[in-house]
Amino acid sequence: MGSVTPEKRQPHAVCVPFPAQGHVTPMLQLAKLLHAQGFHITFVNTEFNHRRLLRSRGPDALDGVPSFHFATIPDGLPPSDADATQDPPSLCYSTMTTCLPHLLALLADLNAPTSGTPPVSCLVVDGIMSFGYDAASEIGVPVAALWTASACGFMGYRNYRQLIDRGLVPFMDEEDLADVAGGHLATVVAGARGMCDGVQLRDFPSFIRTTDRGDIMLNFLLREAERLSLPDAVMINTFDDLEATTLDAMRAILPPVHAVGPLLLRERQVIPAESSLAGLGSNLWKEQAGLMEWLAGRAPRSVVYVNYGSITVMTDSQLLEFAWGLASSGYAFVWNIRPDLVKGASAVLPPEFAAAVEGRAMLTTWCPQEAVLRHEAVGVFLTHSGWNSTLESLCAGVPMLSWPFFAEQHTNCRYKRTEWGVGMEIGGEVRRDELTDIIREAMDGEKGLEMRRHAVEWKQKAVKVTLPGGSAEANLNKVINEVLLAKKGEAVSA
Repeated sequence: MGSVTPEKRQPHAVCVPFPAQGHVTPMLQLAKLLHAQGFHITFVNTEFNHRRLLRSRGPDALDGVPSFHFATIPDGLPPSDADATQDPPSLCYSTMTTCLPHLLALLADLNAPTSGTPPVSCLVVDGIMSFGYDAASEIGVPVAALWTASACGFMGYRNYRQLIDRGLVPFMDEEDLADVAGGHLATVVAGARGMCDGVQLRDFPSFIRTTDRGDIMLNFLLREAERLSLPDAVMINTFDDLEATTLDAMRAILPPVHAVGPLLLRERQVIPAESSLAGLGSNLWKEQAGLMEWLAGRAPRSVVYVNYGSITVMTDSQLLEFAWGLASSGYAFVWNIRPDLVKGASAVLPPEFAAAVEGRAMLTTWCPQEAVLRHEAVGVFLTHSGWNSTLESLCAGVPMLSWPFFAEQHTNCRYKRTEWGVGMEIGGEVRRDELTDIIREAMDGEKGLEMRRHAVEWKQKAVKVTLPGGSAEANLNKVINEVLLAKKGEAVSA
């Protein structure tokens, strides 16, 4: 076990997530597990996200857990709307170029004799916040990375350089960006390391979809994926049964790679639900009340749950196509509509839509998604295919309809369809009639029944690996004992 004995000085892990919802959530789950093993935790948010967290959770929601403290560093961006989703390219470039000195200053403050905390003994850093590896090296402590996305997503990024060297990326002209049959995105990429057979350009993380070799996101993810070779160990929020072949490919090119997920199930196993530690939440939007009560009155597997995550945006016309496709399906549905879901405008649906779905629709702004997916009323999840959403759905045994937006969501979508058997894809330019048909097939058709069977099987496997004594616990304990509790000179070498 990796727990700390009383006679030892309490180890102090500084956890540094990338400042986006899908990264903060798994890092907080991991931080709670480390705290349960005896670590003092300093959880580092950006100032912007920390203000959002306090607004959504309440000013006292982050207090009350001994040895679990929150700290902040600037993200280097100019002030913006209080609840706006920050521009991903600007945020990535700014964290990469401005955050290291701020993190080093924070670490110096934490190590000061007057800080009231144990000396920092290790860092746990998001896999796309690689300046954290440099900070750990600077102060002479071990560092482990947490890759918060899928293994298949990582290998998609790690193949970026090969795609560039082969002349497939960047694209030649704007026409190549169209996702059409026979187009450039339909090119099958033979020999892509760690990827499934028949993988196409469209299945790689979306930042290759550019005509500019200097594109910020293309180069940022190329850099961060290659710098994942630098930490003393890599943890990833997945499990071997799900991504065994891909994890083997990662292990062949990286420091020791440990599958410690699904973290949401490990947290549920280890942290008592009534504890103050369990009460530390990560949602950056305020959760809407009344949803669980609304679901309680619905028949099993009768509700479509719709949520496009924390970053996806769409056009007003796409919003309307989704709305009328859902309305025409005839099923009850829950639809999570963020205030900033529509590009450049508020997400407003016409009065006739409300009349058409009266009594069978619940529209929310943000909700406790994991609890919603576990509810027996939910039959299918219409999702952007972010990794947290994918894992939460698999862990609940719920099949998925995917409308990927960006990053490795396209890769996850491909694997859900062809490798894991739990998903169907909605075309990029969604059409209401097609959406109605695919919802009906997923809810009650033969394909839907097959997907549900596979989803339940994956749920059972995910539960098994996260039980006490399972591989998720063993793998995390190995990281704790061989890296996080080791002196720097004794840490696993990169």
